[in-house]
Amino acid sequence: MAQEFDISEEDKLRADFYGFLGALLSRPASKELLMQTAGLTGDDSDLGVAIKAMARVATVSKPSGVETEFNALFIGLGRGELLPYASFYLTGFLNEKPLAALRKEMLGLQIVREKNVFEPEDNIASLFEMMAGMIMGRFGALVPLERQTAFFNKHIAPWATHFFSDLEGAKNSVFYASVGTAGKAFLEIEREAFRMNAG
Repeated sequence: MAQEFDISEEDKLRADFYGFLGALLSRPASKELLMQTAGLTGDDSDLGVAIKAMARVATVSKPSGVETEFNALFIGLGRGELLPYASFYLTGFLNEKPLAALRKEMLGLQIVREKNVFEPEDNIASLFEMMAGMIMGRFGALVPLERQTAFFNKHIAPWATHFFSDLEGAKNSVFYASVGTAGKAFLEIEREAFRMNAG
């Protein structure tokens, strides 16, 4: 049975949003996930406005259309329009030093790749799932904020905003353009919160 940890409401919300974006970016959104997205509400902050926009687009999106879009963006013939990997964004190639550094850190955090996953671990969806897991203690223990900050600053901050900007502007992006906007706004909040906590 999974261990229960005392986690603040704010951290639960952070983990939920990391997990939610990770789910949207790991595979084409199912009908259920689109319905969940359509039901989201937001405030007048940048992230809230982005979430409301994502909900509006999800309301008029069909799973088949989103699957076509996902495939064109991330899979394609040979390769998709975008390659959502840290190694590619940081070096121009897949399976480079950023992936090796991530695998070393995963060992230290006791994060094990699932057996049925064949993509490199430095995929944006995997990194977001790792952040959610660290916040919620899914890898055996709660990961302290300082360690979360270091992981974020090393493996996500240097490239993920650039990726989300590319996702916003990709020619095949419709639903995923709104995901890009929400991802960018969320990363900005995380970056600022980590900076303030370090100060």
